[in-house]
Amino acid sequence: MWKFLTWLYIINATFLITHEIDSAFWKEWELFRLPGGISGFLLIHLPMILFIMLGLTWLVHQQQAGLIMSLILAGGGIFAFCIHTYHLKLGRPEFRTVVSVAILISTLIVSLAQGAVSLWLLV
Repeated sequence: MWKFLTWLYIINATFLITHEIDSAFWKEWELFRLPGGISGFLLIHLPMILFIMLGLTWLVHQQQAGLIMSLILAGGGIFAFCIHTYHLKLGRPEFRTVVSVAILISTLIVSLAQGAVSLWLLV
């Protein structure tokens, strides 16, 4: 089950990092009124990506910290889907391309599976 979770983690991290690339295109810092423009946006992502990679390392070594990071990553994926769906329903123009929507939906599906397996292994 650890190996399956590791693959879910890798797939979800790929979707989320790709979504963040898409977020730079859509100038997400303006959508969420984040300070610092693109520079602030990039600086926020340095520790985020570091922790995603650390979580994968911990997961590969079957450490409890990896399970916790897996839950955090899954939660981040669910949050990304929900917050962007909310903005889409408000009529915002961002993230409306077929690929953007497909990435968000895929992130939700994988995040739900990842969260369930993470909880199962944690308990």
